[in-house]
Amino acid sequence: MTMTREFLLPDLGEGLTEAELVRWLVAVGDSVAVDQPVVEVETAKAVVEVPSPYAGVVAVLHGEPGQTVDVGRPLISIDDAGKSAGSGNVLIGYGTSEAATQGRKRRRKGQAAPPSNGVRPESVESAPQQALRVVSPLVRKFARELGVDLHSIKGSGPDGLIMRRDVNLVAQAEGHAAETGQAGQTRAAAGVASATPTSATDPSTGLPIASRTPVRGIRKAVAQAMSRSRTEIPEATVWVDVDATELVALREDLKRREPERAPSLLAFIARFALAGLAKYPELNTRVETAEDGSQEIVAFDGVNLGFAAQTQRGLVVPNIRGAHGMSARALDAELRRLAALARDGKAAPSDLSGSTFTLNNYGVFGVDGSAAIINYPEAAILGVGRILDRPWAVEGQLAVRKVVQLTLVFDHRVCDGGTAGGFLRFVADAVEHPGSILADL
Repeated sequence: MTMTREFLLPDLGEGLTEAELVRWLVAVGDSVAVDQPVVEVETAKAVVEVPSPYAGVVAVLHGEPGQTVDVGRPLISIDDAGKSAGSGNVLIGYGTSEAATQGRKRRRKGQAAPPSNGVRPESVESAPQQALRVVSPLVRKFARELGVDLHSIKGSGPDGLIMRRDVNLVAQAEGHAAETGQAGQTRAAAGVASATPTSATDPSTGLPIASRTPVRGIRKAVAQAMSRSRTEIPEATVWVDVDATELVALREDLKRREPERAPSLLAFIARFALAGLAKYPELNTRVETAEDGSQEIVAFDGVNLGFAAQTQRGLVVPNIRGAHGMSARALDAELRRLAALARDGKAAPSDLSGSTFTLNNYGVFGVDGSAAIINYPEAAILGVGRILDRPWAVEGQLAVRKVVQLTLVFDHRVCDGGTAGGFLRFVADAVEHPGSILADL
């Protein structure tokens, strides 16, 4: 007896309530196995593949690519044809990797049955599809934008895994990276949806409208968070120029002696900021508002350190959980690991949420300073500008020093300027005299 099972969009975790359908990986009439990925969706945190908890034949696909589906709404209907459903591992990141290659399409009318040896007549085409080795949804998306067939690529990663560089090499060799493809790649790098050309005229300016770009996915999430931050948080900003000459010299010395283990300058500053938060815990809090309008300042026993990372999908904030107990070396390792996951689109929702204080290194963009927007609902964000050679007074004498600007944006509800200034001065002193501070950490 055939029974239709309706698979609802599962709870993706970390407070995510919706997802945008990017691409169906199956079609109506296809057979699917338990834990086989059936759809690629984009949330505010990442692009992920959702596995099916049921085995059977696809009956209905609820939605088209580009549509937004709420958690708990129908995603796909599957006729189980009397088959037993399996693992039920419907959370993102779960499911067997082999199951994705075990699905078989239902034989359509007029299609020859497969030979007894299990090889289908179209094996020349389908065998590479079954062996396709792609983990990152961003690689799939990159290949689509450049018009590259992933089945034609031999991956250079572990066990033949297809990497972004493999797609890029094929695109260059075959001439796929033409103007249209490059435009799509640029849009992807900006983290926005494809723009729709239009010939309409804007009534207020009288100028032709070149395009309209839907705000969705990561761009929508960023816009909502930033708007809420500016609307609800009465922020204030303090900044200071800092002589980082000794810190730069310290790192260069470590790099000479231990080239593979020398922490980055950002890791040192992160360590100083964590020490500052231990001294000024008011900045490691958040304000929560109850339904009756009353508010509480919630303090945390520990720090989850977020850091802003620019990716192809836009700005995300990975966070180092339990950062307060880590050394500069441990922080450096986590900064590199999480940044790589975010860039490759492999960061889990838990990696991209839950921070209690954020560090923003905008110096990598060649910027000296910035009044950053607080990462809602946190209470503060510390910005780090680029390090430049500048004239500086040292013991009454003019000298050229390595100078960096530190900027602290804070929620004025949790503390006053004295606390914010004290924290910033503490971090600045640590940057200027790292030896004495590191001796106490």
